[in-house]
Amino acid sequence: MDSAASKKPCCERVREFFTSAKFLIYLGHALSTWGDRMWNFAVAVFLVELYGNSLLLTAVYGLVVAGSVLLLGAIIGDWVDKNPRLKVAQTSLVVQNSAVILCGILLMAVFQYKEQLSTMYDGWLLTSCYIMVISIANIANLASTAMSITIQRDWVVVVAGDDRSNLADMNATVRIIDQLTNILAPMLVGQIMSFGSHFIGCGFISGWNLFSMCLEYFLLWKVYQKTPALALKSGQKNTDDQELKHLNNIQKEIGNSESPVEASQLMNETAEVKKKTSCCYQMAEPIRTFKDGWVAYYNQSIFFAGMSLAFLYMTVLGFDCITTGYAYTQGLNGSVLSLLMGASAISGICGTVGFTWIRKKCGLIRTGFIAGVVQLSCLVLCVASVFAPGSPFDLSVSPFEEVLRHLFGDSGSLRESPTFVPTIDPQIQTNATVFEEAPQVESYMSISLLFAGVIAARIGLWSFDLTVTQLIQENVIESERGVINGVQNSMNYLLDLLHFIMVILAPNTEAFGLLVIISVSFVAMGHMMYFRFAYKTLRSRLFLFCSPEQKPDPNIPSLSNSV
Repeated sequence: MDSAASKKPCCERVREFFTSAKFLIYLGHALSTWGDRMWNFAVAVFLVELYGNSLLLTAVYGLVVAGSVLLLGAIIGDWVDKNPRLKVAQTSLVVQNSAVILCGILLMAVFQYKEQLSTMYDGWLLTSCYIMVISIANIANLASTAMSITIQRDWVVVVAGDDRSNLADMNATVRIIDQLTNILAPMLVGQIMSFGSHFIGCGFISGWNLFSMCLEYFLLWKVYQKTPALALKSGQKNTDDQELKHLNNIQKEIGNSESPVEASQLMNETAEVKKKTSCCYQMAEPIRTFKDGWVAYYNQSIFFAGMSLAFLYMTVLGFDCITTGYAYTQGLNGSVLSLLMGASAISGICGTVGFTWIRKKCGLIRTGFIAGVVQLSCLVLCVASVFAPGSPFDLSVSPFEEVLRHLFGDSGSLRESPTFVPTIDPQIQTNATVFEEAPQVESYMSISLLFAGVIAARIGLWSFDLTVTQLIQENVIESERGVINGVQNSMNYLLDLLHFIMVILAPNTEAFGLLVIISVSFVAMGHMMYFRFAYKTLRSRLFLFCSPEQKPDPNIPSLSNSV
């Protein structure tokens, strides 16, 4: 087949690629991710601007989003599992983009009439608008979570077929798209808001999502048409009509049954069906789904691999507002930060490309082991930065001193907390909060080591992330693919939420070195979990290879393709 394909004219092969389901998935994912990155960046800036340059609304929004995914991740995944693929994808797409469009229009109205709204009903109307914005934006994020599970964790697996190398290449390409859009999309919307206004930025994002929704809807339909296997899905739920039909059939069998034992069994089955169709039972369905999802996640063969990925979210060693804010206090300006962010993206892309090469040479499980060693080795530089010249690390300063001082002041009376004033520099990449002027410091050795370690560690981080992603794709049965990935998202958000709480408890720069050490410790614990998983898996495979009479259980997903 390969030789026949190679004999085709170049133009025909190019045309086949650009019309293939694989390329259409890439294009749809690029459009979706571009819109997500623009919105995620812009909504934080909008909320800061709306509340008088305070981070309060942004913090509330972050907590609502994290809490929602934490509580509803398993339920969203279960819904993805039990419904047809095309219906899930199209519903998630429409809900997500419609919510962003509605939220953008609402923000435009608030920006235009903020002064009038603040005087109506003692300001409660404006407060209600804030609540609506956060609620609608949270709905958009939940729909985006469902869309991510559907496309990246399910459709990609089906389109790749049984070819594990093809699946690895598709995962790597999707991740490269994520990296590029994470840089370029915030830059674009940041420039629009800088040279235009927040009102124009809201309008642009709303218009983009309307255009993107129509095009993505068409691309999803084309991929579905080109991949017949997407129409076949196990685990789809029975409808109420099917339950009632089953109940009627049982009742007919009871009437025709002559044996008391058979009649008793059928009556018990009837009671069970009636119980499942009762109102109380259906109202408790989300709670059962939440419990069953977490139990199913715990019972997976890749449980420790998934947990290891979640532990990597408990870190301040990333390019978010926390690390960039600390970098500002250490004398780095916006231009330098933008260059560092670009270097981080390039490092991540190198890790993504390296993943495909190492997987072919060493196997999937060993790739994760190597990626973990690389990441931990690079993070040693971050630990060294804590004790290097120029580091503000000082254990004699209480980590809670800043919190108490901000709450009560020097006099001990409760006072308002001062806030940072974020600004958007139009000349730099703007997916993080930056500030007007950077203070001068005595030595840049500490901050240089810190960012050298963070940037270099991205190679191992992204390789490891792709490894765990593909392990879940390969070893979770189709009927549980959505709920397991939903719980995985919940675990990721839980650890991410804990790292923000950790920063809130110790916000002063003297304690940042302690946060770095704690972060590296959590990353190390995560990789130790993976090393345990890899050791047990490779050992069990070796035992099976050495014992021909020992046959694996056909009901348990095999890890042989991953070794």
